[in-house]
Amino acid sequence: MVQHGKRYREALKKVDRAKLYALDEAVGMVKEFAKAKFDETVEISARLGVDPRHADQMVRGSVPLPHGLGKTERVVAFAKGEKVREAKEAGADFVGAEDLVEKIQGGWLDFERVVATPDVMGLVGRLGRVLGPRGLMPNPKSGTVSLDIGRVVREIKAGKVEYRTEKAGLVHAPVGKASFEAKALAENVSAVVDALMRAKPSSSKGVYFKGLTLSSTMGPGVKVDHQALLASLK
Repeated sequence: MVQHGKRYREALKKVDRAKLYALDEAVGMVKEFAKAKFDETVEISARLGVDPRHADQMVRGSVPLPHGLGKTERVVAFAKGEKVREAKEAGADFVGAEDLVEKIQGGWLDFERVVATPDVMGLVGRLGRVLGPRGLMPNPKSGTVSLDIGRVVREIKAGKVEYRTEKAGLVHAPVGKASFEAKALAENVSAVVDALMRAKPSSSKGVYFKGLTLSSTMGPGVKVDHQALLASLK
């Protein structure tokens, strides 16, 4: 059983577990609860009415956050020829092809995102067992495989978030830092929720968006009134 610290338990007492909070109120509470010595990441957890075991119900994609993530992620770009220059000029931290494959196969994993042009995906495929389990494998559906690799790198550097359904139809995604202004966090949350709604599979039946929880790295979850939020996005 997980043992939570005093700060967490005190914060949990302020949360009505049966209540759905308006987004602005939920954001304010999460910011209040973020008392760690570091700038905690704020994350959403959305529960969708899909079964990710079926390929046609997998919800996966990416969305640029209006206010970024509050950090700059290290990006590996697999490319050849003229695309190498494009990736470097866009801000990719590491650019290459066979050399990067060998380096990663040797155990190097000092990066957070991986992008590639379509022509080198045969090479990148060799890293499936390394990148796949870590959610780093480039994929056209998430926008990380593209001929326009410069644009993809710039968007990631500016705060583009990837999302994909996990077990039980859950989607977790960071939406910024606790130090962000409340309005900025709320707008980032809205952007991700809107993207999830647009990504609804045609095979999904019944209620699609079932729940939304907001939390910081060390704080308790706060349930958001997702119905009110969805209505505001229409």
